Amino acid sequence: MANAAARDDDDHLIAHDVDVEPVEPNRRVLAGWRNALIVVLAVAYPAFHMAALNGLSIRDLTGIDLPFLPRLPMETWNFRIVHVAGALILGFLLFAAVRFRDGDSDAGQGPAGTARLAAAWVALAAAALALGMAVLFARQIAGGVMWNGIDETIRFRETWLFGVPLVAASLAGIVLSWVWPRARGRFALPDIVLCVAAAAVAAYLITIYGTLMRNSTGTPFAPIGISLAAVAGTLLIMELTRRMAGMALVIIAAVFLIYVFAGRFMPGFLKAPAIDWERFFSQVYTDAGILGPTTAVSSTYIILFIIFAAFLQASKVGDYFVNFAFAAAGRARGGPAKVAIFASGLMGMINGTSAGNVVATGSLTIPLMKKVGYRKQTAGAVEAAASTGGQIMPPIMGAGAFIMAEITGIPYTEIALAAIIPAVLYFVSVYFMVDFEAAKLGMRGMRADELPRLGRMARQAFLFLPIVILIAALFAGYSVIRAGTYATAAAAVVSWLTPWRMGPRAIARAFELAGIMAIQIIAVCACAGIIVGVISLTGVGARFSSLLLGLAETSQLLALIFAMAISILLGMGMPTTAAYAVAASVVAPGLVQLGIPMLTAHFFVFYFAVLSAITPPVALASYAAAGISGANPMETSVTSFKIGLAAFIVPFMFFYNAALLLDGSWPEVIRAGATATIGVWLLSAGVQGWIAGMRAAWPVRSLLLLAALFMIEGGLTTDMIGVGMAVAAWAVQRFLHPDPDAPIEVRGAD
Repeated sequence: MANAAARDDDDHLIAHDVDVEPVEPNRRVLAGWRNALIVVLAVAYPAFHMAALNGLSIRDLTGIDLPFLPRLPMETWNFRIVHVAGALILGFLLFAAVRFRDGDSDAGQGPAGTARLAAAWVALAAAALALGMAVLFARQIAGGVMWNGIDETIRFRETWLFGVPLVAASLAGIVLSWVWPRARGRFALPDIVLCVAAAAVAAYLITIYGTLMRNSTGTPFAPIGISLAAVAGTLLIMELTRRMAGMALVIIAAVFLIYVFAGRFMPGFLKAPAIDWERFFSQVYTDAGILGPTTAVSSTYIILFIIFAAFLQASKVGDYFVNFAFAAAGRARGGPAKVAIFASGLMGMINGTSAGNVVATGSLTIPLMKKVGYRKQTAGAVEAAASTGGQIMPPIMGAGAFIMAEITGIPYTEIALAAIIPAVLYFVSVYFMVDFEAAKLGMRGMRADELPRLGRMARQAFLFLPIVILIAALFAGYSVIRAGTYATAAAAVVSWLTPWRMGPRAIARAFELAGIMAIQIIAVCACAGIIVGVISLTGVGARFSSLLLGLAETSQLLALIFAMAISILLGMGMPTTAAYAVAASVVAPGLVQLGIPMLTAHFFVFYFAVLSAITPPVALASYAAAGISGANPMETSVTSFKIGLAAFIVPFMFFYNAALLLDGSWPEVIRAGATATIGVWLLSAGVQGWIAGMRAAWPVRSLLLLAALFMIEGGLTTDMIGVGMAVAAWAVQRFLHPDPDAPIEVRGAD
């Protein structure tokens, strides 16, 4: 071990455990049998998904036939129900309802109090009754009992012996968990209530949906138990989302749920038809809502690539990505900032959340940026902008590509290819902004003796092999699931060429990491499914499309700007996956009705949903970066917005020039990519006020910005005009040297 550390020191490796997941303030730190239980559940949960997705059963893997375990592959709806229920159970056991304080001991703050303890035990009894009745219903149906939603005896049992106890237990468990004494080393009794309730919801829905009752949802023949189970399931999902991702998404989901029943009183295009609560909730926990596209993707592609990311983490590939970025870009002026761009792009496409990527790589890059001279708000802003860009980096795109493929029906490979030029434009724009900032401040790069050796990093390029195999398998025609499985296996194999060989224990640890990492994104996707269900079942999406069509009659550009604003607004405070899923349901259909191609419309929405992470006033990635840099969060978010400003133009670029999405001949694509890159450079130069090796005056900056807009438009004539204006701006700055600090004179009328 000492020799390995010495070798690291000799080679100046900078990154160590950059992708180790931080311990959240509300995560329990368990020991003994409690920790063993969490480890078993956390390992089994992703392992179950990996086996199910590849059609493997316990019998296939071990030769042992266990009749009480589900047969794989499972029926689609059942698989998604188990997927959500597993995340709920694991999440409630591992994450408390409130944050722990430094003084909280394993023993907690004292006894729960007689009243709270009694209420918790009553709630647990009610949840257990609901679970028992769900099992009894399953046995009765298996025994031939005919089930329907109008039989009075069945309706009584479903209402008073299953549904009401289940909803009451869920509500009581949620409220009691908020006021329960903090005990970081123990499970809280109200959280156990919520776990039992989650199991009861899953057991009942799997049982009922296994009959012809699936076809009755939304009709008077739907069993009342479906609606009550959906109410409880919705409450559980929103509570876990609150614990894992904060209040923003929960508030938005609550507003949409209120709209279901208040929409009949709304004016104008917001007016919705009256919907009975039983009818709505009998549909919301189906593929029209919670079990719809967002959960479909989280239960397949997202969980698969979380497992892949966990294997990369266990094999230390994440460290290699960052060290390689330092070796390649660290010596350029403002080196750590450019390292953040490369490293965050590599890590962010796998990570799946902008804020999570900031925490992973920013803890290393932000202090180094401050060390070479960047202001603390700039250091945080650069990391936030770079980490956000990782969500649009193919081939994985933070799982966004897979959701887009699920929603649009466009093949994944087509989406990944179309994303190449927009992603390059984004990172090029951030690179130029960072470079011009470094030039203005007279920064240097890092010294060679401060950096990993590029030669050594190049010799370890085989660590890119899992990514290469993933891309090659996808474009060779393999399914995403098979390609992801091969890439995951490759990560384990490649580890044997490093000091961190993955044996059975390390593989189990990787699955455990994957199970814990998956909880947040699964909760978020399920909560987004609630919003999607409301949009689908109330028809508000269609009415929004009509509004966009009305705006387009006045100005198509105005309609696009309005769509941009709504996409950003819906995405604020939400992880990327949920932000895109919601925006795609509300905004994208309207853009398609305007005559915009499906792929262009969804890329437009996806881009702005991603950029909401650096858009004030609610910029999750910027706030996470500010926490590391020590800067003011709002100042950091404004600076990150400025650094990513060119990216806000990119969606309009590929709207006006489809060649940027590879829709055109190769000469058209190459010319569009080249002129757009020049346009982004000019835009960055104008925003930063730097050209010809010196600070630019306001007239020159204005000319550069105007030239950028001409280059971005995409026509041959406008390109020539843009080039002419750029040359003129350079000549004025180079030979006339206008004073960049001269005030702008405003003459009044005499």
